[in-house]
Amino acid sequence: MRPEDFLTADQQKTVVDAVRIAEKGTSGEIRIHIDGECEGSPLKRAEEIFDKLGMHKTALRNGVLIYLACNTKVFAIIGDKGINERVPEHFWEDVIEMMRMRFSEGMFTEGLSEAAIAVGEKLKTYFPYSSDDINEQPDEISFSK
Repeated sequence: MRPEDFLTADQQKTVVDAVRIAEKGTSGEIRIHIDGECEGSPLKRAEEIFDKLGMHKTALRNGVLIYLACNTKVFAIIGDKGINERVPEHFWEDVIEMMRMRFSEGMFTEGLSEAAIAVGEKLKTYFPYSSDDINEQPDEISFSK
């Protein structure tokens, strides 16, 4: 399946809306990327996509990528340097477990949406929203071609 066909237009809107809601409480930047196949480590692939999308180009280095390979059904969450320097080890484990549960039920829209909201909640403590915050990364889902 082509990554851009994995979610319907309505499902994509639901996920993008969740990203926008999540970012209202944090200066962190959340992106979702859907890939087709992932050969090897999803974490390594997520790192490649993170770099390709320029997610390290935020002022506070507080970007988060939620990565999903729709055909191989693997995923990862990675945060940028600014996040990793401040949060405890295994910071994303509860979000990963929730995603694993939703995805195993075939609930990909819900898993991605809930993950975005959870990431936003977790980032509030370390990167609260400020009135002068600007959106440094697009909210739309990105897809591999």
